[in-house]
Amino acid sequence: VQLQASGGGLVQPGGSLRLSCAASGKIVKINSMAWYRQTPGRERELVARLTDGGRITAVVAEEDRFTVSRDFDKNTVYLQMNNLKSEDTARYYCNANIYSWDTGSVDYWGQGTQVTVSS
Repeated sequence: VQLQASGGGLVQPGGSLRLSCAASGKIVKINSMAWYRQTPGRERELVARLTDGGRITAVVAEEDRFTVSRDFDKNTVYLQMNNLKSEDTARYYCNANIYSWDTGSVDYWGQGTQVTVSS
């Protein structure tokens, strides 16, 4: 199983970005997909998690600037980020808990995508 994240980049304050993360491989069931972010010297923090049942857990209070969604057919999770601020600058990581016949349920991580908010 692999997670491939994309969509990061350099954006000015107030701008928008949409991150995507696609899961591929021997997938029987995706239990949850989530976005985390991390800045140097700090622990990785959960931005939002979307369960298989559609329940959203958002740990980072972003005043509705961030929206997480999922395309079940494409095994892809998205993070729409609007009105970005400099403090949103971080490396964003995709995480998924995936069940396969040979491994059971396992947590996987993508390689991360850098988001830099700067003028």
